[in-house]
Amino acid sequence: MADSDVELPQLYLITPSEVELMTYPDILGACLDAAEVGCVRLALGTKDEDVIARTADALREVTHARDVALVIDTHIQLVERLGLDGVHLTDGARSVKKVRKELGDDAIVGSFCGNSRHDGMTAGELGVDYVAFGPCGQTSLGDGSQAEVELFEWWTMMIEVPVVAEGALTKELITKISPHTDFFGIGNEIWSAEDPIAAFAELRSAIVA
Repeated sequence: MADSDVELPQLYLITPSEVELMTYPDILGACLDAAEVGCVRLALGTKDEDVIARTADALREVTHARDVALVIDTHIQLVERLGLDGVHLTDGARSVKKVRKELGDDAIVGSFCGNSRHDGMTAGELGVDYVAFGPCGQTSLGDGSQAEVELFEWWTMMIEVPVVAEGALTKELITKISPHTDFFGIGNEIWSAEDPIAAFAELRSAIVA
């Protein structure tokens, strides 16, 4: 685990739920060139396998050319088929053991655990590479629950598994959470902006040691 008292949190980019293949790969590439990013998550809303495959192919060229890992949201069966680096699970700890066995030790397996310490600890014990908590900010999506700063503070003091803070992030929240997280998962915060690259730079400027 990164020593959050010394090292700045790393960046983790989450794609929009819909990707325009004519423009998005270039925008993503520009973001990856602007800052060091540890991982990109393909998080499409569609269940159309052809759309997912074409998007994965396009983004894999962008990420792997820059030695950045590309993981996919949920779709375990597509990881090896599409030449991806791993999977991001959204069911807490429930499928971690099975997925780890299926994909092997070299694949990245991450798990979103909402704001549940119990799910996070269980996922960690079962062998995930990271646990993600969120949303960190207020959003009308989901059930309204948030992952508070105190959760990240507790996690980094008690648990060695790397943690990702994601969801409805603002500059203020990034500054508050920076000393207590290993990664910031940034997605719609920048893709919905008129200039995603500038928005990305703005959020990065809020990261402190």
